[in-house]
Amino acid sequence: MDTTLHDPLVGQLLDGRYRVDARIAVGGMATVYRAVDTRLDRVLALKVMHPTLAADASFVDRFIREAKSVARLAHPNVVQVFDQGAQGAYVYLAMEYIAGCTLRDVLRERGALQPRAALDILEPVLAALGAAHRAGFVHRDMKPENVLIGDDGRVKVADFGLVRSVDTVTSTTENVLGTVSYLAPEQIEGGTASPRVDVYACGVVLYEMLTGQKPHDGDSPAIVLYKHLHEDVPPPSAVVPGLAYELDELVATATARTPDIRPYDAVSLFGLVREARAGLSDEQLDAVPPQALTSEHPDSENRTSVIPRSLTVPRPLPVNEDDEAGDPYNRTSRFESGPPLPPRRRDARRPRRGLLAIIAAVLLIIGVGTGVWYINSGQFTKVPPLLAKTEVQAKERLKEAGLDVKSVKHAYSDTVKRGTVISTDPVAGARIRDNDSVALTISDGPETVKVPDLEGYALGKARALLKTDGLAAGMVTREFSDDVPKGFVISTDPEAGTERHAGSAIALTVSKGSAVDVPDVTGEGLDNAKSDLQEAGLTVKVSDTQVTSEYDAGQVAQQTPAGDSQAAAGDTVTLTLSKGPEMVEVPSVVGASVDAATKLLEQSGFKVEEDRGLLGLFGDTVKKQSVDAGEQAPKGSTITITIR
Repeated sequence: MDTTLHDPLVGQLLDGRYRVDARIAVGGMATVYRAVDTRLDRVLALKVMHPTLAADASFVDRFIREAKSVARLAHPNVVQVFDQGAQGAYVYLAMEYIAGCTLRDVLRERGALQPRAALDILEPVLAALGAAHRAGFVHRDMKPENVLIGDDGRVKVADFGLVRSVDTVTSTTENVLGTVSYLAPEQIEGGTASPRVDVYACGVVLYEMLTGQKPHDGDSPAIVLYKHLHEDVPPPSAVVPGLAYELDELVATATARTPDIRPYDAVSLFGLVREARAGLSDEQLDAVPPQALTSEHPDSENRTSVIPRSLTVPRPLPVNEDDEAGDPYNRTSRFESGPPLPPRRRDARRPRRGLLAIIAAVLLIIGVGTGVWYINSGQFTKVPPLLAKTEVQAKERLKEAGLDVKSVKHAYSDTVKRGTVISTDPVAGARIRDNDSVALTISDGPETVKVPDLEGYALGKARALLKTDGLAAGMVTREFSDDVPKGFVISTDPEAGTERHAGSAIALTVSKGSAVDVPDVTGEGLDNAKSDLQEAGLTVKVSDTQVTSEYDAGQVAQQTPAGDSQAAAGDTVTLTLSKGPEMVEVPSVVGASVDAATKLLEQSGFKVEEDRGLLGLFGDTVKKQSVDAGEQAPKGSTITITIR
């Protein structure tokens, strides 16, 4: 049954631009459609968020924000995001359409893969993740369903930064199990999402490609999660006898349960993969695992192939259900389907003219077939994959393919090693005529910029100069300076002339002007305080608020900055005036012991002073107090007690 007939979006024009032709897939957060951009007349994929999720404004904002970020991640192995928009309850992304299949389809049809095919898929996946990691993205949901393989053999990674925007991946147990099978232990325990979680997932995917099965299984997601936390991923050779030791080591390193033991990011794992591949012989790379569904396995018969021809077994599988399970490209069978010719008598002789006619006809058919083949295919070849190869290796590989080097240009790259190929024109896998030429772009490594000399520039001008030179202004620290005017740059960190990657932040130290000693004016009248501060080159501001203090009303109770500190010439000192001390009733302490009297007066907010005289040296009783009991005295003032 064609389920697209029941989808209300199929056949509609979304946002006045995108004509929805067919539904491709349904996930936990969105439905993917094949559509046509009517403005640019190109086929693309539309990912439309489920209306129930689109009702959550915060989720939509995050969806859009992350989509914009991913759209800036330009890499040949990443599914590109072209556009984003909304129409009513439909929030969508317009993305690159990949005609082909997913790695899950390949594993379902092929079972275990030969090591060469597994590494051929893993390397572009790591290249895509490596670019994302160096740009600050973590995929967080790497699995075979998110690895797309085009009909032309190109490998691309989908759903960067988007699939984990929802808590529930899907409502079906099967898909939940499919997702938890690739979660790193730290994701399960604390939700940590560093590049190492993608490394772990890639190790699990490699195990699955080599063996045709997941390393941990169970009847429920909880069982699978428990095994990820408490059991190591077993070596693939335990399932595929004779598998190279280097591949066991690769899987073990990538899936180490302790994150610090794993490679830091996908770039590091990519290097280990290339190193492991270099140590394998052709026999080891092309060994067919027992779990592979090849022509020797009857299960592979009568099935529709969704695998690019570059990954199929030598005997091509049927391309549609109407074809027989033999070689669909062996067209001679069509001419042999008629009734058999009668047996020829041994003594019968074919006329010589008839024999010559048959030979001529065969030669004609061969000649015409060869001509048609040459016109359509024979004069063409494909551009070989050259990513990460050195210039010398790339030229040698092109020469082996019968192609020339058109030109070599250089470009900066933060992710591709210096001296190796960033890209080719035409791209890898593109159809090209024999003896044609290919343009190479070689990495010069990360772009570096010298920090300009900004001393003496105003802060705004310094920021503009940094931006012009491909750098950014970082933290600004202000210091006093007798030589550099206020608001102008004193120095940079790192210092001028130092080389830094383009986009690096440069810290700036800016002058606050010459230092001025701030006089202490607390306790002074307002006029005298203003005069002292202005003579020091400072500006005075009087606060509207007054506070109780030990000073008389109208005197300065507080100042900011404090006295005896430093400020820049022209800085403002804020004065807070006193509204007088707080008056407190004095308690009676006559007749009390010295200790009791002192404690009571201090609790009331007074300071205590003792007057013993000659007669009170050995006494312990208060005979008199300086302020009579019941009278008011300023809080904090001193009460003298006389002891006799």
